Amino acid sequence: MAGRNEAIDASRLAPVLTAWALGDAAVAPIAQGLIHQSFSVRDGAVEYVLQRVSPIFSPRIHDNIQAVTEHLGRKGLCTLRLVPTVAGAPWLELAAQERWRLVTRIPGTTFDVCESDSQARAAGALVGRFHGALADFEAPLHAPGIPLHDTAAHLASLERALVRHTTHPLYDQVAPLGEGILRAAAAWAPLDGLPRRVVHGDLKFNNVLFAGADRTARCRAVSLIDLDLVSRQPLWQELGDAWRSWCNRSGEDAEQAALDLERYAAAARGWQGALGFAPEPAERESLAHGLERISLELAARFAADALNESYFGWDAQRFASRGHHNLVRARGQLSLHDQACATRAERARLFAQDTRRPGS
Repeated sequence: MAGRNEAIDASRLAPVLTAWALGDAAVAPIAQGLIHQSFSVRDGAVEYVLQRVSPIFSPRIHDNIQAVTEHLGRKGLCTLRLVPTVAGAPWLELAAQERWRLVTRIPGTTFDVCESDSQARAAGALVGRFHGALADFEAPLHAPGIPLHDTAAHLASLERALVRHTTHPLYDQVAPLGEGILRAAAAWAPLDGLPRRVVHGDLKFNNVLFAGADRTARCRAVSLIDLDLVSRQPLWQELGDAWRSWCNRSGEDAEQAALDLERYAAAARGWQGALGFAPEPAERESLAHGLERISLELAARFAADALNESYFGWDAQRFASRGHHNLVRARGQLSLHDQACATRAERARLFAQDTRRPGS
């Protein structure tokens, strides 16, 4: 993805706030987030989040968000809502490449990393309720404007990078890593013919909103936020992406992953218990492959980026270059893939039968 929008002076927000009749509201920047630029807006006792939306997304994502959140609301789930402008539009097109939206703010806390099995279980249950509530959503969804889990494209990008960048200073380290990634992907059996469910699309852990800041067994996940990538995907892609974020204790910036199987099991059981529908047998079987396939896809992406020097989130305080940062991330994701493959049988047992709660 492209990087976060460049900073904008708060004084330039006047015409934006006017579009929502919020000229007298209190506004403060929100530092969290890499893609959009966000502001907290307080109008009396009511709070909103105002966002300058990155131009990498299609404006039609707002049609998706509006349709999906209306459906979730009818099912009784807590969800953010788009606030229409005074003119009744779901977003504001202020100028070329300057698109704004206002959403309701749900009280709660987000965490950058999953810190306990109870958090993982609560987050899994929330995602299960989300998937279950959208099981009968039939309206079409627009493409978000960026590719989602296009594994073939990432593998092809890696192949091209290995051919084009043989003189790169890191080539001798990236090449064997990249060749190992390509060999592992070539050995995959196809996962074809699976249902494409309506999914969140970006279940990194800080997109799960919790009630309060409680990290103990009393923690409660209340809503999913950041719905830009709502789409239809196989469940293994959605959940594989969640589990690689939630269940790797080392995080993405370490060469050696630390797959926490207890945390994985807690998340999987929470999800299954709250799902509300029975996945098809082949769909259930595919879930054990999600973690290993998504982690290998990311390893391919980061290995290609190491040679292309194209990572927007480079941490210059810790790494000498974008290439060095990406090399570490690629090694870490390949390590997570290897650990996932080694534990596939153990993880597959979690999905061997329907574990929904009665009446869910």
